[in-house]
Amino acid sequence: MYDMSNIKKLKKFGELAPAAWEGFIAFDKAAMADGAIPARTKELMAVAVALTTQCPYCIEIHTKKAKAAGCTEAELAETTMVAAALRAGGAITHGTHCLE
Repeated sequence: MYDMSNIKKLKKFGELAPAAWEGFIAFDKAAMADGAIPARTKELMAVAVALTTQCPYCIEIHTKKAKAAGCTEAELAETTMVAAALRAGGAITHGTHCLE
């Protein structure tokens, strides 16, 4: 199912639903821009979220953007561990629903 060439199809959203697509693009650009949180840090955040949601497209795209922003493999490794800890923590806390 995962095929990076599918990304080329995204432009079709601009043809089929231009107003919504343009709004999405503008929102994405604004959300990822430098602000109170530097864009570099936002890319690490995006990698962590992508790992947690397990979106292979987002993992690939935001890993490349993080590296282009100067993030190191050590930072990406720590980001991975944070995502793993949060996901594991979610399983543990949701596990309380199994207990009397």
